[in-house]
Amino acid sequence: MEKMLQALVTIFSITAIRYFILAGVPFFLFYKLIAKWYAKGKIQNRNASVKDFMREILHSMQTSAVFAVIAYVILYTPLKNYTQLYDSFTDFPPWYLPVSLVLSLVIHDTYFYWMHRLLHHKKLFNYAHVLHHKSTNPSPWASYSFHFFEAWAEGAVLLVIVMIMPIHPIVVVWFTIVGFVINVYGHLGYEVAPKWLRGSFLFQVINTSVHHNIHHSKFRGNYGLYFRVWDRLMGTEHPDYVKEYDRLQESRFGKKPAKTTKPETLETEVSASLSNA
Repeated sequence: MEKMLQALVTIFSITAIRYFILAGVPFFLFYKLIAKWYAKGKIQNRNASVKDFMREILHSMQTSAVFAVIAYVILYTPLKNYTQLYDSFTDFPPWYLPVSLVLSLVIHDTYFYWMHRLLHHKKLFNYAHVLHHKSTNPSPWASYSFHFFEAWAEGAVLLVIVMIMPIHPIVVVWFTIVGFVINVYGHLGYEVAPKWLRGSFLFQVINTSVHHNIHHSKFRGNYGLYFRVWDRLMGTEHPDYVKEYDRLQESRFGKKPAKTTKPETLETEVSASLSNA
């Protein structure tokens, strides 16, 4: 029991420290240090309150505790014998390490999209996911701000990943760091995407801070985490996304970003039977 508690405290401490560093540094930078200088990059004109920040931090600590329990169960209980975690770097070729990281992000994005849409069902939204949506103007602190039950649903993706694909523990660490950094970017409240992104193929694939910010302010559409792919395939991308992205980038750079792709034609309504929010 003592060893279990020590392991849980260690994992929780690492998760919490990572949260305060990876969310706190961008918060201090954009909301304090360069807030006036970078005002044109702010997605919403209004500001969140200190009360919002405190709520987000409090629930993020709860989420960190849930994630610590999930990690402990995977790493230190007999369940590990049923996973595809491998310890020796020689079990797979070196190139598989970065490939498995990319695959884990793709799996997570798919998992997150469908879980997220389910949480927007009218029978679940007001029970759990509404807490995350109290951050209508999200900040980096909102990245882990989930209801207790949603935290379990969010963290369960790690169990899915280690069950369905071979993965080294070091890649699991990379996955949690890379995934959280992208999550912080989605909740940043500022757009930092470079000008060239709009005219590249990447714009058609990856999400931006504007993309997820619209989800928080509109409460519907844009359910993906890392990529636009599922939203575009399922017709759930908010119809205002590209227009709002272009508007903000024009404000930042002084003129409309160049386009190399045809205007996008996306469905304008989210399926009511699945989103209802």
